[in-house]
Amino acid sequence: MNAALTQLDQFKKFTKVVADTGDFQSIKEYEPLDATTNPSLIFKAVQKDEYKPLLAKAIKDNPGAKPAEVIDALLILFGLEILKLIPGRVSTEVDARLSFDTEATIEKARKLIGFYEKNGIARERILIKIASTWEGIRAAEVLQKEGIRCNMTLLFALPQAVACAEAKAQLISPFVGRIYDWYKKANNRDYQGAEDPGVQSVGQIYNYYKKFGYPTEVMGASFRNLGEILELAGCDLLTISPNLLQEMKDAKGEVTQKLSVEKAKASDIQRIANDEKTFRFLLNEDAMATEKLSEGIRLFVADTVKLEKIILGGK
Repeated sequence: MNAALTQLDQFKKFTKVVADTGDFQSIKEYEPLDATTNPSLIFKAVQKDEYKPLLAKAIKDNPGAKPAEVIDALLILFGLEILKLIPGRVSTEVDARLSFDTEATIEKARKLIGFYEKNGIARERILIKIASTWEGIRAAEVLQKEGIRCNMTLLFALPQAVACAEAKAQLISPFVGRIYDWYKKANNRDYQGAEDPGVQSVGQIYNYYKKFGYPTEVMGASFRNLGEILELAGCDLLTISPNLLQEMKDAKGEVTQKLSVEKAKASDIQRIANDEKTFRFLLNEDAMATEKLSEGIRLFVADTVKLEKIILGGK
């Protein structure tokens, strides 16, 4: 190992690094390939003075529009600024209130892609984020056939991941930290490194995809500590917050590859069925996944509503 290389430098040899933030001014320093946003990150960003002009522009450019339509415009403005700083893709999220409405999700995704294309951005550089409900996954199946690439978010369990892969979603974002949070609270204990349930979940999904040859990309998300990230070296992508990216940039310890296609091919994972009844039953049997999916949708909706109130106050 080259002692001069930071952990971030080393990590990029095994895994594509994605910035998880609405604070695009912090992105350039870490040189990520892609970037992701969500309603909570955008809500936090517009609290800062440097991003208030974007909010003002979204409101000014859409007179008489409903708050939800202004939010769409705001998401696009953030996405356009982020795309100036990265070589790859930006993820833009569909309103979480549409998580159980397939047709409305499809309509919203087409609208968001249309906005980007009007601004000269090819759809290949955009990932539309959709909650990994059965209805959301069905929407992704339709959108992928239209060349609209989907990032399936709020994903907590293998049945969700299998359904997303069968729908030919471009990418999934399993939430490592939120899985960790649930088990830590439920079992009243901390987890470190490879024993972390969130790390184990992403490893299981990665191995399943590689074992059976699914092209859907696995992008671990929602990290609580550097240990979780290092245990997933070798995953297709990880989306990491600026504070953890800084930790990696400051650290000099050796990084070793933990996940690989070769190990996955050698694993003894069994296929699981992919139909609506099996999906709903297996998700229901997983208390963590059921609770965190519902909670995640509620949290994103709550922050979207907060954004709408700011917009109404600014009009």
